[in-house]
Amino acid sequence: MLSLDLGDDLTLTGLEPWQAAEFAAFVAAEQDHLSPWLPWGSALAEEEPARAFLQRYADGTAQDGPRIYALRLGGRVGGRMVGGTLFRTFEAGAGSCELGVWLAADAQGHGYVTRAVAAMLDWALLERGLHRAEWHCVPENTASRNVAKRLGLTLDGTTRESWHHAERWWDTEIWSILAPEWRAARAGG
Repeated sequence: MLSLDLGDDLTLTGLEPWQAAEFAAFVAAEQDHLSPWLPWGSALAEEEPARAFLQRYADGTAQDGPRIYALRLGGRVGGRMVGGTLFRTFEAGAGSCELGVWLAADAQGHGYVTRAVAAMLDWALLERGLHRAEWHCVPENTASRNVAKRLGLTLDGTTRESWHHAERWWDTEIWSILAPEWRAARAGG
């Protein structure tokens, strides 16, 4: 399996359909933590729905589209899954993508997501040549907002009551960074 060492025993690895049982167990264990922010935070706590979800991303990867990764502590093979990242959308022809993340409650505060997203931005904007990367979050999710701020993304705006989840309508903030901005930030200025 391909993996990327992010330092401090943290690895970003592919997350594939054959890992559905592990992913479902992670979602089940973190359900209370994930469900307020992610529509799938409880729906994927069983193996078959998790497998179908991962298969959609495997199909997307095969078509140079959306893809999904696990964040692991303790090595790439058999390391403990502490979260994950994804390109919710990845449109090379249009030059844009949208990133998303999730993290176990006990893994917060260590910079894991920031490191993983920086690596994903490097790949999408610097290696693949996409022009724009987006980050969507609800204003109440301060941890997610803070990742966008730490990475130098710009708040483009807020779409009001743009999606329904957990018996309410949620606003969505849209943050973005352009390839020249990311390149300059990585070059130190």
